[in-house]
Amino acid sequence: MKKLIYIIIGLAIFTSCEDVIDVDVPNGEPRLVIDASFEIYLDETPIDALGGVRLTLSAPFFDDDVPTVSNATVFITNLSDNNIFNFVESLAEPGLFIPEDFNIIPEFDTDYELTVIYEGETYKAITQLIPTTAIDNIEQGDGTLFEGDETEIIVFFTDDGNRDDFYLFDFDFNLYLPSEDRFYQGEAFNFSYFYEDMVGGEEVTIKILGIDERYYNYSNILIEQSEQEGGNPFQTPPVQIRGNIINTTNPNNFALGYFNLSEANRFQFTIEE
Repeated sequence: MKKLIYIIIGLAIFTSCEDVIDVDVPNGEPRLVIDASFEIYLDETPIDALGGVRLTLSAPFFDDDVPTVSNATVFITNLSDNNIFNFVESLAEPGLFIPEDFNIIPEFDTDYELTVIYEGETYKAITQLIPTTAIDNIEQGDGTLFEGDETEIIVFFTDDGNRDDFYLFDFDFNLYLPSEDRFYQGEAFNFSYFYEDMVGGEEVTIKILGIDERYYNYSNILIEQSEQEGGNPFQTPPVQIRGNIINTTNPNNFALGYFNLSEANRFQFTIEE
């Protein structure tokens, strides 16, 4: 399953023999990668909170296996009252740290600080819970693109006119689309999204997440690099992209990744025959 990529490919036909060229890809020292992303569904009863802190090490570009990190200390601090929320490693997924207390619900306009201690060095990042809006409706359209067999869905939502919003749409299957409200500020808005290889009766969960401008720019770069093919674009990027995490012990040994808290809204949809 992949999103259609709007690329025009120029084809050239060569009649000469082909030579094999070996390309040396430089490999730097492994860096800690911290993927700390949380989705908070405040509109649901009970309130649902998804996410965790995934720790890995950066790997050479062509490696299929990404090493996980287990021997780390992870916690989040509410900086308004210094309340600490501890995380433990999941028994089912090595390298994934989940909260000891699953009833933690972050509040708006409050700073939360992530702390990861690994091999004697401390990594920190601060963020706030970013609000979103609800998905008003989703409809299936009959539009197509280049191949003619794509499945069109139309997403309807209403932007909040009291703030500048940035969104990350999650279309299931590790397909993402960042958006900003610069051209539809405070308005009801809809847009089309196209799937390939969908079959009737297939169920999808479509989400809208509130993000800040920095995470909007960060996710745009990651998605552009991944071309939305071959896996989750929020895994280790092929090029080192700095997020909002700093190494307070040794700034030169910076970590990759991001700490993000998003209010989220989701919509279940079944593809029609």
